[in-house]
Amino acid sequence: MSNPDEKKIHTYQDWLTWEGTWELINGKAYNMSPSPTSLHQFIVGELHFALRTYFQNRSCYVFVAPFDVFFSESEEHQSPDHVTQPDLSVVCSKDQISKNGCHGAPTIIIEVLSPSTALKDFNEKFNLYQKHGVQEYWIVDPGNRTVHVYALEDGSYQIRDLYTEQETIQSIVFQDLQVPMNTLFSL
Repeated sequence: MSNPDEKKIHTYQDWLTWEGTWELINGKAYNMSPSPTSLHQFIVGELHFALRTYFQNRSCYVFVAPFDVFFSESEEHQSPDHVTQPDLSVVCSKDQISKNGCHGAPTIIIEVLSPSTALKDFNEKFNLYQKHGVQEYWIVDPGNRTVHVYALEDGSYQIRDLYTEQETIQSIVFQDLQVPMNTLFSL
């Protein structure tokens, strides 16, 4: 076991040897330490509860980090090109779920920003999720008490909604999925 050189380009085979929790995006290693803040974890918990409640008795599954999502440029998921660990993933195809995580794009991915991850979530992950067909991508910003919701249309995130503190988040893919914003920031 080792730690990656964050300045070098790496492969999935390298990722398998690393100690700790790392993401691999476009060959670049991203350390998932330190642990998130209590507000971050509270928001993740509230969203997980809302999603589990909504998807109960439906054919989608909700996963909370740590949970690896594997993306492959060639659909060869045994040796993927990218590995991310979203805060929340909604997977609506049971065939994608393996003992190690999710192979291919979940239907919805939600990331809760931390100061150390904000740029990656808005740039590298945004582009990766768009390219690989994540139908809906939510970015929760605890600092500004906002939620950005992006939905794919013709292969790119054309639909962009911004929700503020007193509003209710409305899923684009699942029209009747709604989450009141005030519950997320009530800690």
